[in-house]
Amino acid sequence: MMKKLIKFVPHKGTRTRLQKWAGEGPPVVAVLRLDGVIGAVSNFRSGLSISDLAEPIEEAFKMKKAKAVALVINSPGGSPVQSSLIFKRIRALAVEKELPVFAFVEDVAASGGYMLACAADEVYADESSIIGSIGVISSGFGFTGLIEKVGIERRVHTSGENKSSLDPFVKEDPEDVQRLLDLQSEVHESFKTLVRTSRGDRLNEAEGQTKLFTGEFWAAAKGAELGLIDGIGDIRAVMREKFGDKVDLRVVGAKQSWMRKMMGMSSPAPAHSSLATLPNQVAGNLAEGLMETLETKAHWSRFGL
Repeated sequence: MMKKLIKFVPHKGTRTRLQKWAGEGPPVVAVLRLDGVIGAVSNFRSGLSISDLAEPIEEAFKMKKAKAVALVINSPGGSPVQSSLIFKRIRALAVEKELPVFAFVEDVAASGGYMLACAADEVYADESSIIGSIGVISSGFGFTGLIEKVGIERRVHTSGENKSSLDPFVKEDPEDVQRLLDLQSEVHESFKTLVRTSRGDRLNEAEGQTKLFTGEFWAAAKGAELGLIDGIGDIRAVMREKFGDKVDLRVVGAKQSWMRKMMGMSSPAPAHSSLATLPNQVAGNLAEGLMETLETKAHWSRFGL
């Protein structure tokens, strides 16, 4: 029996290839969801970090009879380091297992979220998906006026002249700001190199040379025009087109319930926990959850979400 070959655009600089199959039953595609702000994970935030994703990523690439791995991405970004580590782990396994990777953007793949999409050989999005924001951002608050108003004296003792750089309780020092900008510039250059390497000659820098790497973001159609994605489509339609109508999409991992997170049960309780301390623990969890909810909302609201 002739084996059917599915073609794909290889990831630049890799030897990945789409494998053939015959008489094996429906082709299997492992589906890995990358959903949330990238960075520290807690009871209240479904963040993305290499420590929590290492096992699901391995599981996806080790799935029996898998012909490809599909990433379903919905992330406004976050930690550049965690974004890079997740990207590298996916690419390393794609090369090792010789499996193609496809990315499907839901609401947004921006900043670090778009970096994750670059781990795929092909990237697709919904017409209304938001793509891009290739840049680096650092934000915070200044409390100098507030502490003066309420009569609070700030006391800081350091060893090292720059140890208290960008302290939010003192006025900004131009030299501190410049050091931060220099650091951001280095990280931004690494991000641009990663995108150029990943997208290769599909990237339309002639069209977007003045804005492609400025942190601007676009809807999917413009993203396709700029070469940031390969087309418009959802996981079911695209995978059926490439692997046939009987393709078996198998999701890796399971979500934890909202109630379980709210009760602080995403990880085992400390050995000293007791019923007597439970009310205080729950109250503390709720306070922590409120702050993290506001922080998470800030990440998404940049994109109108």
